[in-house]
Amino acid sequence: MDQLMQDSPAFTLPEPGAMVTGTVVSIEKNCIIIDMGGVLTGMISGREIKDSMGTLADLKIGDEVASCVLEPENEDGLVVLSLRRASQDKTWDKFVKAYENNTTLKVRPKEANKGGLLLDVDGIKGFIPVSQLAPLHYPRVNGADSAKILSRLQDLIGIEFSVKIISLDKENGKLILSERSAYERERSDALSGLKAGDTVSGTVSGIVKFGIFVAFDGLEGLVHISEIAWGHVSDAHDFARLGDRVEVKIIGIDGDKISLSMKQLTKDPWEEIEKKYKVGTKIKTKISRLAQFGAFVQLSDDITGLIHNSEIAGNPEDPAKVLEVGQAVEARVIEINKDEKRIGLSLLAEGESAAEKKAAKKEVKEEASDEETEKKPKKAKAKKEEGEEAAA
Repeated sequence: MDQLMQDSPAFTLPEPGAMVTGTVVSIEKNCIIIDMGGVLTGMISGREIKDSMGTLADLKIGDEVASCVLEPENEDGLVVLSLRRASQDKTWDKFVKAYENNTTLKVRPKEANKGGLLLDVDGIKGFIPVSQLAPLHYPRVNGADSAKILSRLQDLIGIEFSVKIISLDKENGKLILSERSAYERERSDALSGLKAGDTVSGTVSGIVKFGIFVAFDGLEGLVHISEIAWGHVSDAHDFARLGDRVEVKIIGIDGDKISLSMKQLTKDPWEEIEKKYKVGTKIKTKISRLAQFGAFVQLSDDITGLIHNSEIAGNPEDPAKVLEVGQAVEARVIEINKDEKRIGLSLLAEGESAAEKKAAKKEVKEEASDEETEKKPKKAKAKKEEGEEAAA
């Protein structure tokens, strides 16, 4: 090599980081030999063979290939080269352009931690924080359980994401990416075209104690537990699973907060409730659940009735002392409130119901009040007539 440099005074060894082109002369299992213009020989080995572009898979002897210089000369007199580093430089150029032009990229996470998703492209580290995930991928779990969040994030490894770069650090080879930003325009356009009353199709993106989240057109809305079904809903998981396609009705929009309903796409069973149930009707049913103030019975899939403590023999402070879930009972309808969607029942005999007694007293009082109101004009008229006779 020294003699070669003496014979060619203009010749200089390539510097680390320089991009060079050579011809493939040998491809072994873990090593590629490159002829660099008949003057130098380069070697690509180990992890430096693999790059994000999959160059090795299509490489053949005689092909020209671009690589990056790691060492000008090793102990064997070979130039140490890297396909991975060459690809990294090209990738960085791509990332910088995407960052400067605010364009969208496609990436696939390779790992996950409790904070988000990680990727590695030719040694360039990328990170998608949980807060920057789009609604469809955001891990909504009860109580922000970190173990469940991590499990949900691990399910996303290997999936292709559309992202934008929101922070770039070339010196340390790091990127912060955002899936939410990639759908910002789509979200804005979709939101501007929505109005209460619209019906949309979406994907269940989260199920929590208070309802079901549904993602659609880059947006996400909540079906509150009270809007899942007309009847009592104790567990939202009984009505949907993650990834299910569902139809929902938009019932409210406040900024980017969207309220949805599933039950309003079905017929309201309370509209004809009075045709099916009448005050005084006796119904054979079973106790479906117990509360401190009374017992609930399931009258149909969507209709729940309440037997208040005062309508249970002995007026127990806790109905669980005299009743149990699943117990068969015969209850009598004592009240139907269509506006408040409430049916009151009683286990007491007719005439013993506290609610009926109260209603009867109220009715007597109102009748007495009406009679008194009718008497007042008559008394006033009689008094007036007495006064006129006295004056005469």
